[in-house]
Formats: sequence, C-alpha cells, structure tokens
Amino acid sequence: VVAAPAYFAEHPVPVHPQELTQHQCINIRHSIGGSVYAWEFEKAGRSMSVKVNGQLTVNSNIHILNGALDGIGLACLPDFMAQPYIESGQLQEVLVDWCPYFSGFHLYYPNRSDTSPAFAAFVNAVRYTGK
Repeated sequence: VVAAPAYFAEHPVPVHPQELTQHQCINIRHSIGGSVYAWEFEKAGRSMSVKVNGQLTVNSNIHILNGALDGIGLACLPDFMAQPYIESGQLQEVLVDWCPYFSGFHLYYPNRSDTSPAFAAFVNAVRYTGK
C-alpha cells in the first residue's frame, strides 16, 4: 500500500487496514463481473479484507500507479511496480507488516493434452524454472 508524500502531507498515515476506509483510495474494477477489488491483508495468521472508497476506480495497475504518483490517494500495488518509486521517494509505503507475501502468478488451464502450439509457446515463455 503506497501513496505520494503529498497525499500524506494532508492526511494521516494509516497504521491499521481498517483506517483505509477514512482515506481516498484508488480502486480497481475486475472486468469479469464488474466487482471492485477488496484489499487483502494478513498479520500474525489473521487475514482480513477491506472495501476501500475513493474518487477513482480504474481497470489496470498502471492507472493505479499513475493516480498514486499524482497524489490522488492510497494504492494497493504489487511490489515490483511500486518499488522503484518507493526507492526514489515518489511513493511512501504503509501497512508493510499487514501486507502478505505474494508468491507469484499462476496459470490455470483446463486441458494440458489438447493445447494449440501458440498456447504451448506462451506457457513455455512464462514458466518459472527457478534459475
């Protein structure tokens, strides 16, 4: 969870996920079903999700990142997207001890024996080899 220092110049830094309901947050709407993502948190084996509010709802992480950089509100982003901006001081990370570790992306597909050559090439290109 990140926001621009300019946002925190006018708003208190949240120390608990429930406090996010009192902040401007940048939401993402899933294309399937149109639901808005509830932010997920975990600490000491306790999981919770928080439905946040805000004036901006988008459908991609790059738009969330840009909104956060512009000081619109708090954003829930993958580490790899936010880290360069945290390191440069353009974004400030909060609720670090509440953010669960992301183990990576997974690809699920129904039939491994009847795939197109293009799909097989895609799977091979994105497969994690551990090297």
